[in-house]
Amino acid sequence: MPQNIKRVIILGGGSAGWLTASIIAAEHGGRNSANIQLTLIESPDVATVGVGEGTWPTMRQTLRKIGISETTFFRECDASFKQGSQFRGWADGTDNDTYYHPFVLPEGYLDTDLHRYWQQNCQDTSFADAFTVQTHLCKLELAPKQFATPDYAAVVNYGYHLNVGKFGQLLQRHATQNLGVAHILDHVTGINSLSNGDIASLRTRDNGELNADLFIDCSGSASLLLGKHFSVAWNDCRPFLFNDRAITTQIPYNNPQAPVASTTISTAQPEGWIWDIALPTRRGVGHVYASDFTSDEHAEHHLRKYAARDIGEKSAEQLDVKTIKFEPGHRKQFWHRNCVAVGMSAGFIEPLEASALVLVELAAQMIRDELPKNREMMDLVARNFNSKFLYRWERIIEFLKLHYLLSQREEGYWKTHRQPATIPSHLEEKLQLWRYRPPSEYDFDRKDEIFSSASYQYVLYGMGFHTEMRASNKAADYDKIIERHLNQNREKLGKYTRGLPSNRALISHLCR
Repeated sequence: MPQNIKRVIILGGGSAGWLTASIIAAEHGGRNSANIQLTLIESPDVATVGVGEGTWPTMRQTLRKIGISETTFFRECDASFKQGSQFRGWADGTDNDTYYHPFVLPEGYLDTDLHRYWQQNCQDTSFADAFTVQTHLCKLELAPKQFATPDYAAVVNYGYHLNVGKFGQLLQRHATQNLGVAHILDHVTGINSLSNGDIASLRTRDNGELNADLFIDCSGSASLLLGKHFSVAWNDCRPFLFNDRAITTQIPYNNPQAPVASTTISTAQPEGWIWDIALPTRRGVGHVYASDFTSDEHAEHHLRKYAARDIGEKSAEQLDVKTIKFEPGHRKQFWHRNCVAVGMSAGFIEPLEASALVLVELAAQMIRDELPKNREMMDLVARNFNSKFLYRWERIIEFLKLHYLLSQREEGYWKTHRQPATIPSHLEEKLQLWRYRPPSEYDFDRKDEIFSSASYQYVLYGMGFHTEMRASNKAADYDKIIERHLNQNREKLGKYTRGLPSNRALISHLCR
């Protein structure tokens, strides 16, 4: 009879390692001998690199399931609300070039063809502004819920911005104190294999050999198990997406009671873009760029110039900056033998649209739900896992590429993004379809798509893409449905603007 899976080792801490440990342990862990024994080992000599400061709304359910209250999360992680992304200068770089990708579906999206109505009746209003209240709430810097709204409940959908270092520390304490995860600080010096090629154990400097049945590689871009030990091949996505550097800094508020933005602000630059994430105590800002198109010094100049608009040139020149190099891409397999990679060990593209942490959530949840009972079952689980996540990575690459190839900016970096050879063939086919009809549920194969057809519509029409209208015998009926939704939107907006506190006020309330 095949031996049951009883011991799981996670190699690597940080937000990826501790989030994975918490998600699995909340379901299968604990100190009961009948449960899975989860051990996280991380080196005291290697600093973790955070994968991002933005989450998706999925994080609310994740935190609730692992048993962390929202109040605790806000108090300990310097967190703020995120209601979507705002893009400045991406379409053509003119002064009024701004659009939103909010976290709510357009009102009436599932009932009718909003695009046709928008083209005929709302051309002086952006697609997102026309059919959601959320973009208006973001412009007013209002919170997505009221003071009395329970933990994780929402008036409008939201995720978080957070201090990723503090988030990892909170998860570590929670996993070890409440979920029964064993924590070992030690340096891995080698890997022992079984005769069938599986990993048998990790050799460590101070704790000897650590044995397990399943190993989860959260060792970051080093990918010590899946990449270095098993030599699983890397899929380089630079033919499609060129960014491979980021220069980051932290910008203080001139006024500690300054408004807190609830979108990730993404501002296009000549050879990349700058993210701006507002936390209660400071802003996290970074310039993502491609080394083939500009130098580190030039990218840093653009970052300091951006900061100077708010804090002045002198203060901007005094900011500490950090340069991060990365290889955009992912492994061709994510689960090989008895090892599965999560986080940057599996891959990393770039921070655009904050896919890093949600991929950790999704991977850990599938491992939790599909945790193989024995080694015999593991290969079947691995095959399904690899198929699902290869699909997800391919769709992420396509969705991020969409932002670049639709731009009409004239700098070489942006023009190269429009060259046909840099566009994935699957995305090119979809663009041909979308010239004659809007993106729809028929364009995507999975019910749990990371980016829905609504997300594609927000970006396409925010960037100025044109879809030819189709005649419809039901057009008059659809118009009545849409107008009813628009009236409901106007009523909701009035109600929400009167009843919702500011982001700053609600964050302060939670932290008190």
